[in-house]
Amino acid sequence: MELQEIQNKIYTIRDKRVMVDRDLAELYGVETRVLNQAVKRNIERFPSDFMFQLSDDEFGYWKSQIVISNAQNMGLRKKPFAFTELGVAMLSSVLKSKTAIEVNMRIMRIFVKIRQTVENNTIIHSKLQADLNELKEYINEVFTDYNDINEDTRIQFELINQSLVELQDSKKINRKPMKRIGYISDEE
Repeated sequence: MELQEIQNKIYTIRDKRVMVDRDLAELYGVETRVLNQAVKRNIERFPSDFMFQLSDDEFGYWKSQIVISNAQNMGLRKKPFAFTELGVAMLSSVLKSKTAIEVNMRIMRIFVKIRQTVENNTIIHSKLQADLNELKEYINEVFTDYNDINEDTRIQFELINQSLVELQDSKKINRKPMKRIGYISDEE
């Protein structure tokens, strides 16, 4: 099974990266009802930060995101359970087959990879911004009068300034909260 295939089955719901029961069942090679029965038999192992069931609104939005035209024929009559990274890890203790354990290890590696990618992008972004600021300061020290520089240097200086502005803008865009799906309390 390709890593990308598993990665495509990870959704963000309620600001958490989750996988839904039907996708996990498919990966483990069991029916969704079998996976859910095993979970219900061991429900004390799945607190709300491990697993939750999608609300009606979340369910409708999720179905529209995965572009299912006929939910009845696709086996989506019930709201799925969503498993966080912790819930997926716990599934390996509930589903004890060799396949479940192997798939679980792959999924856990992907969750770690996603987390590392996000962290690395933040580090690279910060380093790039620091380098551009350092270069801008150097140019400002060397060329005290903007009119004394040649056209090529002026263009380079303007490109550095433009890059810094774009980096700042991309930080704002990346931090812009995505539209949440699910119940939103009045306290938020």
